[in-house]
Amino acid sequence: MQGQNQQQAYDRGTSIFSPDGRLYQVEYAREAVKRGSASIGIQTNDGVVLAAEINTRSPLMESSSVEKLHKTDTHIGIASAGHAADARRLVDKARQHAQVEQWRYDQPIDVDTLTTAVCDDIQEHTQQGGTRPFGVGLLIGGIDEDEPRLFEVTPAGTASEWRATAIGAKSDDLKATLEERYGTDLSLDDGIRAVLQALESVAEDEFLATDVSVATIDTDSNQYEMVNEETVAEHLSDPSTSGE
Repeated sequence: MQGQNQQQAYDRGTSIFSPDGRLYQVEYAREAVKRGSASIGIQTNDGVVLAAEINTRSPLMESSSVEKLHKTDTHIGIASAGHAADARRLVDKARQHAQVEQWRYDQPIDVDTLTTAVCDDIQEHTQQGGTRPFGVGLLIGGIDEDEPRLFEVTPAGTASEWRATAIGAKSDDLKATLEERYGTDLSLDDGIRAVLQALESVAEDEFLATDVSVATIDTDSNQYEMVNEETVAEHLSDPSTSGE
């Protein structure tokens, strides 16, 4: 009985290591990410593509109200998987970091600098009492001096850079499809088709343009832009996207 009570103490404490070196609340936060609808990102020669699966709880719900892609600065976007409210809080913090950098140094923030700042914000919630870890994973994509960058941020506050990756539900299957589709000579349109094909490959029902949000940050303009629904529908009807 005493051993069980000790186990519960490690389980409930957000900042207490278990004897085997685990932070259970951080691991639970990772599970929250795995249960969230998928987000996916890919680097191309021309920029970065971010996409997020849109799941609505009811046919009466407006899909446009489900926001999983976020413009953080003119040249940076964030895709999330997990608790939407946690994502919104972290995106707000990221925007503040970007604004401070612009005000203080009169230049846009680097993607890796912003990623590190967000990781610091997340990590604080793994070691302070009275808080819980953020139950969300992030993909941060953007352009640094004409170079596309893509980072994954975990609930532990760690970051890793990727050429292409996915977070959320069925992320392993999505990564497998990306590995098949990824090449070093991809254009931005190729990247859009690759992420759509990956998401379509794991869809249980017919995959429609209303089921996904897509954004790009291209190296020519350094601008974050949402891809409109008509363009997404055209890519989904393209045989090279559906794999027919």
